[in-house]
Amino acid sequence: MGAEATTLRGELRRLVDEHVPPDFLGAFTDDPADLEVAQGFCRLLADRGLLCMAWPQEFGGRGASPWEQTVVREEMWAHHEPRGAQYMGVNWVGPTIMRHGTPEQQQQHLPPIARGEVIWCQGFSEPNAGSDLASLQTAARRDGGQKIWTSYATMAQWCFLLARTSRGEKKQHGLTIFLVPMSDPAIEVRPIATMLGPHHLNEVFFDELWVTEADVLGTVDQGWRVVQEVLAFERVGIARYARCERLLQAAPAVLGERWDAVPAELRGRWARMLTHCRRARLLAYRVIALQSSGRVTPGDTAAYRIAVTRLDQESAEVLMEIAAVDTGTGHEAERFRSEVEDHWRYAQAATVSSGSIEMQRILLARALLAAS
Repeated sequence: MGAEATTLRGELRRLVDEHVPPDFLGAFTDDPADLEVAQGFCRLLADRGLLCMAWPQEFGGRGASPWEQTVVREEMWAHHEPRGAQYMGVNWVGPTIMRHGTPEQQQQHLPPIARGEVIWCQGFSEPNAGSDLASLQTAARRDGGQKIWTSYATMAQWCFLLARTSRGEKKQHGLTIFLVPMSDPAIEVRPIATMLGPHHLNEVFFDELWVTEADVLGTVDQGWRVVQEVLAFERVGIARYARCERLLQAAPAVLGERWDAVPAELRGRWARMLTHCRRARLLAYRVIALQSSGRVTPGDTAAYRIAVTRLDQESAEVLMEIAAVDTGTGHEAERFRSEVEDHWRYAQAATVSSGSIEMQRILLARALLAAS
């Protein structure tokens, strides 16, 4: 990535060390102070021009390369995402509004995202249309509708909502994107209890929610084309491999002499996971390079997504076994075990969230067959 990226990585790590408590495990816990830490750190990054580095200057960015933004993405995820829920607005909501929004929408939404002042949630999945997103039923008529598994809905100010506005020959036809405020009284959010903790997953109901042409992003009935762009950006938006690699590399250092007591077979699997981290990283870099040239395809993002979600779960299992055989005491050992448990909890949903691994395999298979 070059010397500039190395300098940036060092700056980000210093900021984390100085402004994020050592026991921070993410913003979405039972302790409101964790969310306050994330919101404050997000504004700090924005003030230093580090939150939306790759955005054009006219939209609040620095016009940096996508590789510099990748460094930010990696360091934030490796350290339990001290930006909180901002990756969604930074990585794909903002860029999508840049490409498809009206000047009024750009003026309304982009500056608050660039300043780290607003949280977005995604109104995509439904009870009967999860991985098969094009089968959604929420309709832009008086009947209303429901979304499910909506991350951050309890804290978000805006929702990137996909709804059906007409019926076409294919289920992908007739879908429209709306930008709607979560403060509207017609929107009801019901949290879903999970082992990931509060704030992560929710049901969202849209009953008699009124929208206008000003709320439409892009063209009515042409939302699926925009969604395809969104998913290509979203699926490289979380650098899962970065946290896996940091925790795996930390294990021998934390255990010290106790590392020799870890069974040889387990240490072998540990080494294999480090190799898989490198594979996932290189696949991510390939997609980023293709995005920069405008040539990314669903098959490219699917290959990366399969590799990184499998890595997330498999590395979590290896790390949990290492933590289980470690008898060390003291703050560093306890901190390591806490991080590993948090990583394991989050990894359980990796092959389902943002498109199930089964759907990713179908997309990859179609791309390979089309190329053969």
